[in-house]
Amino acid sequence: MIRNLALLTVLAGTTATGAVIDRVAVVMGKHAIKLSDVDRDLRVTQFLNREPLKLGSDARRRAADRLVDQSIISDEIANEAMAKPAGSDAEAMMERLRRDRFGGSDARLRQALMAYGLTEDTLRAELLWQIEVLRFIDQRFRPGVVVTDDEVRQYYDEHRSELARQYPQTPKLEELEPKIRASLEGERINQSFVQWLDRARQRNRVEYRQGAFQ
Repeated sequence: MIRNLALLTVLAGTTATGAVIDRVAVVMGKHAIKLSDVDRDLRVTQFLNREPLKLGSDARRRAADRLVDQSIISDEIANEAMAKPAGSDAEAMMERLRRDRFGGSDARLRQALMAYGLTEDTLRAELLWQIEVLRFIDQRFRPGVVVTDDEVRQYYDEHRSELARQYPQTPKLEELEPKIRASLEGERINQSFVQWLDRARQRNRVEYRQGAFQ
């Protein structure tokens, strides 16, 4: 999954005076994705995934692909005039991240962000966007998902050996039914979303500026 907002600029080239020059990396319809956008996406994604910071050409291309997807999703959200999530939602996620990964320390969080060339505002905007995308997916695709009682039972029967390893005494179907149903619904929502995104990509002409990924 996503779009980021901040003022991180990758050094794509310099003038004789040393000024930083940004460049367009991808063009899709009315959208122009700059190399600074790609750089920002890489940094925040690797930070959230606890991955080492890597800004090579392959990683940039994967980030560009993500930003193309995000542009498609952003357009669809705008077309449907969906309500924006509240800033407090992102702040709650920031607080959980600060607590779970940095022991509640603002200083440790800022130090980690600095190592990735990020700011708290950049991270907060990314978390807000992720909330927006998750709400879009749920509102758009959940209504079309149906999981029958027979499918829940079939899943339970097919995974009994796994359940036996997880629990001292295998729970009854009635005890696991809500969890199984939610899992199957989640899988189908994700499948529907991926299929929609693939079709949307095919309808858009995407031009990658190869010089931007070297």
